[in-house]
Amino acid sequence: QVQLVQSGGGLVQAGGSLRLSCAASGRTFSAGHMGWFRQAPGKEREFVADIRRNFGTRYTDSVKGRFTISRDNAKNTVYLQMNSLKPEDTAVYYCSGNPDNDYTWAYWGQGTQVTVSS
Repeated sequence: QVQLVQSGGGLVQAGGSLRLSCAASGRTFSAGHMGWFRQAPGKEREFVADIRRNFGTRYTDSVKGRFTISRDNAKNTVYLQMNSLKPEDTAVYYCSGNPDNDYTWAYWGQGTQVTVSS
């Protein structure tokens, strides 16, 4: 059974930093991609960033230059380093991934709250 278990998140002031982690078990994700989505209250879930099997990365425009996604294949874990946080980054963050390809999302983490106060 594949599981994605998230950690990190919490409450931070604007301008601060947080780091999210997502550890996968049950399958190795080194041949696929892993990434992050977020959902703010009253809004649809949106793509934040992903990292592909060749370590290429993609980011939504609003987080470019502030967020960094990385992965440790030995630990089957993906990270999201979030710097210069803004109140509009407040959301529930979800990790996701697909162990078999770089273009669909097969598994999801449980979600973690990130709250940025002004």
